[in-house]
Amino acid sequence: MEYTHLGRTALKVSDLCLGTLNLGVRASDEESFAILDTALDRGVNFLDTANQYGWQKHKGYTEEFLGSWFAQGGGRREQVVLGTKAGKPMSDRPNDTGLSARHLIASCEESLRRLRTDWIDLFQMHHVDHHAPWDEVWQAMETLTQQGKVRYVGSSNFAGWHIAEAQEAAHRRHFLGIVSEQSVYNLATRYVELEVIPACRRYGVAVLPWSPLHGGLLSGVLRKTAEGTAAKGAQGRAAEALRTRREAVAAYEELCAEFGADPAEVGLAWVRSRPGVTAPVIGPRSLAQLESALDSRELELPPEVLERLDALFPPLGNGGPGPEAWAR
Repeated sequence: MEYTHLGRTALKVSDLCLGTLNLGVRASDEESFAILDTALDRGVNFLDTANQYGWQKHKGYTEEFLGSWFAQGGGRREQVVLGTKAGKPMSDRPNDTGLSARHLIASCEESLRRLRTDWIDLFQMHHVDHHAPWDEVWQAMETLTQQGKVRYVGSSNFAGWHIAEAQEAAHRRHFLGIVSEQSVYNLATRYVELEVIPACRRYGVAVLPWSPLHGGLLSGVLRKTAEGTAAKGAQGRAAEALRTRREAVAAYEELCAEFGADPAEVGLAWVRSRPGVTAPVIGPRSLAQLESALDSRELELPPEVLERLDALFPPLGNGGPGPEAWAR
């Protein structure tokens, strides 16, 4: 496993981040524990979750599940860099959502309890809150870091200008600010290349792409559908994208077969190769999917394959960051 710094910080994380959205929900408890243990044994030291995950059972369930894994001992908690998120609604109560100081501090306390830990390495804002002044947000985050409950702060689903605005406000307070941004990013969804990734690179913010296979669209969905083995790829954003991009996806799977590599591994290898990317967030539902993601780290895509992938899934505009992408 290779390790890299989380943005401009001195913290080292594995170049794959294990997302936990499916653990204990779409994967059985037994297989979920095996996924966590195998990932740790293989050197994955970066875990991502959110306070809302596990909503299929109840909000907070995934954090509770991870807490039970940490409680097994063996240095599990000490070995991992743990990220969680706050900001999405946790109930119908008016103050149980957003990025108010009240909600951020309460969310942190509740996540610590569910996770059975004393600290969160990366406390991420799940979405921007247009009603929360940055001075309020940073005051809450400063309180949590001073108390030792949070080590670093990250964002998720932010626009480029949100990152710039947040960082400038943090700088005025002499606070570290955002160190990572989670954005949906894959061959089929490349809009973050315009402004989000350039903003992150300018401010030293790690880019953590979520849904690097677009919900299974890029994992061989057409072949799996024909075989009757498609699970997630036959629903959600993948099914929606197939309605308009079936021809491109078919050509993608043909290209992967010609190259002699699994489509899921090609999709992950492409994301990992992109400028500014620190660690894709993978969400395996089985040990086989975890092994495939780990194997993708050994795959290097030659220039001719990268060019053909760009032709199948072209960048927005003329490519490159905004405004150059549309104002050449």
